[in-house]
Amino acid sequence: MAAKPSRGVTVVCTALLYAAATLAVPGAAHAEPPKTLAQVQAEVASLYHQAEAATESFNAAEEKVLAQQKNLVALAISLDAAQTRLATLKDQVGAMARAQYRGGGMTDEVRLALSADPDTFLADASLAQRGARAANATIRDLTSTRTALDGYAHAATAAWEALVATRKKSADARAQVESRLAEAKALLASLREQERLRLQRLEDETAYQAQLAWTRSDEAKKLAQLPRAAGDASAQGRRAVAFAAAQIGKPYVWGAGGPSAYDCSGLTQQAWAAAGRTIPRTSQEQWRLLPHVPVDRMRPGDLVIYFDDAGHVGLYVGDGAIVHAPRPGRNVTMAGAGSMRILGVVRPG
Repeated sequence: MAAKPSRGVTVVCTALLYAAATLAVPGAAHAEPPKTLAQVQAEVASLYHQAEAATESFNAAEEKVLAQQKNLVALAISLDAAQTRLATLKDQVGAMARAQYRGGGMTDEVRLALSADPDTFLADASLAQRGARAANATIRDLTSTRTALDGYAHAATAAWEALVATRKKSADARAQVESRLAEAKALLASLREQERLRLQRLEDETAYQAQLAWTRSDEAKKLAQLPRAAGDASAQGRRAVAFAAAQIGKPYVWGAGGPSAYDCSGLTQQAWAAAGRTIPRTSQEQWRLLPHVPVDRMRPGDLVIYFDDAGHVGLYVGDGAIVHAPRPGRNVTMAGAGSMRILGVVRPG
């Protein structure tokens, strides 16, 4: 008669069978709990922010490509002019060499001794000296033109290599934008319609609470108490505000600079272009290159820069509000100036 297995053996066998069954069903033992709507909102916001930062990198690269293309055209024109000049100088030097050959290469002293008319010879000799000086100048010009031609050729090669590198940066940035937007789209698609509506309300509520907190800050209180004369927009600022307000309702499209769609910095750049002021294309460059002003002294027309990476920008319109192009899926709209984390303020004019 076979011995009965002990209780300890039975427990161990049962545990092994359970472990085997668990391993046989992928994900059964480590199924992740469903994300809360707040977690989804945070993840979507992060993805959109990454996409916007990549959009600004793409915009910067595209701007640089245009500048490099213009530089290449200018170099090509200079290169062509130098080549034409070099060909002309070579012809002149060749003509002078042939003339010297026909003269037999005799020195002036020998030619004077053999001359039947010394006066005529001396006149010819003076002319010959001027010709020799002209020849020397032509040879020097030939040398400098060759040097310039080499310089243009090297510069054109370097400029072309830089253009290729910048185009790669642009392509990489475009791929990153598209990747982040695809991730956000897939995450939103996984939600039911009712959840998507709740998510949008949660996003709006988060922005409202941020704005409410900002209005209670010292800088917002000082801004509200700013004397009217100090807070008035300049004439250019008023035109920029009017332009931006007229774009409300138009869609956000990454890389767009109007007239039918905008990204954040495309809107602010075009608003100030309408006011007669050329400003940089990207929010990072707007932050880096334009004059900074304290947040508590901003006035309509100023640009409010957001996040530590200067990845977003809006145009201040007064009364604690901005007009901005928020993100893909949203339209140009008005929002609280403090509805996002403010990095600082710049004043184009």
